Amino acid sequence: MVLSDVGELLEMFKNSFPFSFLFFIPIFIILSPVSPVSAAHEFAALRMQQYDLHGVSYGCRSSPVNMEARPVDSKMITRRCIVARLQEVSISKYRDLIQENAGALLVLLPSNLSSISKEDKQHLQILERDLLTEETTIPVYFALETDELSEIYEEIHRGNAGDQATTAVEALMSGATANGFQMVIAGSQAKSLGEFQITNIQGHLSGYGIEEQLPTVAVVAHYDSFGIAPSLAQGADANGSGVVALLELARLFSKLYTNSRTHAKFNLVFLLSGGGKFNYQGTKRWIEDNLDSQDSNLLSDVSYVLCIDSISKSDELYLHVSKPPKEDSPGSQFLQNLQNVVKSFYPDVKFDMVHKKINLAEDLLSWEHERFSIKRLPAFTLSHFHSHKDPDRNTILDIRENVDTGKLSRNIGIIAEALARYVYNVSSHGNLQLFSEGLGVQEDLVEAWLGQLTSQPRATQLLPKGHSLHSNLEEAMSRYLKDVRRTTFKADKRDPEFVFYDGAQYTMSSYNVKPAIFDLFLAVAIVAYLALVYLAVQNFHLFYIAMQKLSSSKKIKVQ
Repeated sequence: MVLSDVGELLEMFKNSFPFSFLFFIPIFIILSPVSPVSAAHEFAALRMQQYDLHGVSYGCRSSPVNMEARPVDSKMITRRCIVARLQEVSISKYRDLIQENAGALLVLLPSNLSSISKEDKQHLQILERDLLTEETTIPVYFALETDELSEIYEEIHRGNAGDQATTAVEALMSGATANGFQMVIAGSQAKSLGEFQITNIQGHLSGYGIEEQLPTVAVVAHYDSFGIAPSLAQGADANGSGVVALLELARLFSKLYTNSRTHAKFNLVFLLSGGGKFNYQGTKRWIEDNLDSQDSNLLSDVSYVLCIDSISKSDELYLHVSKPPKEDSPGSQFLQNLQNVVKSFYPDVKFDMVHKKINLAEDLLSWEHERFSIKRLPAFTLSHFHSHKDPDRNTILDIRENVDTGKLSRNIGIIAEALARYVYNVSSHGNLQLFSEGLGVQEDLVEAWLGQLTSQPRATQLLPKGHSLHSNLEEAMSRYLKDVRRTTFKADKRDPEFVFYDGAQYTMSSYNVKPAIFDLFLAVAIVAYLALVYLAVQNFHLFYIAMQKLSSSKKIKVQ
């Protein structure tokens, strides 16, 4: 009875074969253990820096990717996307990849940059420095490693086993069973931001008396950050700490200047400059606008300019100067005040002056104060870095977790005391501490500002005109200062000092694919399977007759 029913069913498929076979396809898909969702994965890919400065091109010059993934030690890397962890990439290895015509490079970074080892930190900083000095014609991306990316990385390595096989058969079988990945970033090449504008934000406190006849002290800090990948550049210390220090100094001195008994006979000017990481473009334009302009007298009688750059991660402070201040000059007095404040109230802090001449033959200036020194304005930079070449000044590792709020608050207090001693002429009053108790630095406010500044990357090319960061900084300065305003400027179209490009962050898709040899094996298997099914259907009557004879013989024996 059962055989009859099966026979009728097969006869139905036999008469309409091969169309009736399509009935099985949805069933096969439903029963398949492979999930279609796991065949594709999307993640954030952060492109390497790309910019032009003074006619010289830096960073990555390409962006689209549509290539098969390969590990860094693969023997076949031509026109492939190399996926590697940080420890596997060095500048020598990168040069080898370029020489062998690799198509793209994806570097997987630890998901928690604050917890990487000292060796990995040094390795990453060296890689950041060296990559920007190379001619980078291929797309270079960075991604924070997740569990999904770790699985993809392991699968790519397992799929590369065929390259290491000792026999042709082993290589063929390994290639047929391996899982490959196609890495894709769609879209066109990154385009230059021709109309990009850099923003400066300034405000001031007017001294007691006729403002135009009073000397001026300027406090300056650039607010942008830098790293190998703009979308990862938090710049918590360099120079988020400088921005926080400037805002807190503005708050403290605004309280003094609103009281007639503590209103100093000095004008205080505060400038947050843009483009600081690109040879201090914002400071350069601000000096030109205020020094050469007949409508502005901000710099006509400046005692000195104090630039603040990275003051939150050390018990050391250095005053960097291009020319040692003359004895009894305003700069010398401020230096003496810093020394006295540190000695009297913060003996654990090491303080010293570092003299470095400006090398006009170099393309990039070392410190922000050099922009003022070139114009013969007395200026210096206060920083915990002893050298301008310290890799911590320009790295994606400069994140909030590595900043010490207590040290930053302490160093802001040192600057405030030294500055107040000069503008109030109380240098000889021994251990007098002006900023204490209710008038001291508020550490919770410092903490809040650091959190806001590091909540988003502050790379210059990510801060176009009208960005919310500019509005927030302008609003904060307006609480304490007068005549707060934003000024913007573009690069010269004929001979641009800087050119930025879009495309800092993309979505990269990884598609799970099989190699071409797998298609061949699959085709052979499908043909063999269909042939067996066809033969079974066509010759089922023979099987049916054999089963009937077998059934009849059993009945005879039983009787």
